[in-house]
Amino acid sequence: MPFFAVICKDKPGHLETRKANREAHVAYLKETNVAQAGPFLDGNGEMCGSLLILDVADVAAAQAWAANDPYAKADLFQDVQIQHWNRVIG
Repeated sequence: MPFFAVICKDKPGHLETRKANREAHVAYLKETNVAQAGPFLDGNGEMCGSLLILDVADVAAAQAWAANDPYAKADLFQDVQIQHWNRVIG
């Protein structure tokens, strides 16, 4: 299966939205086809976005996954990009 990177940037000032929805987001990660995941951190070490590597069939599946992420449903993200990704190491 191909991999897709989902790169998300939070809206400025929405750390509390992220924290309020984190438990549901992590549960979603664990129940779906996520190969790797973690937050981006700002200069203060606070979460400010996400990088997720999905193991899904195609870009449509990656888009559907991203749309159903609890963070997306909470309107946390300013920007979401999905890129086909080729794992070389790891």
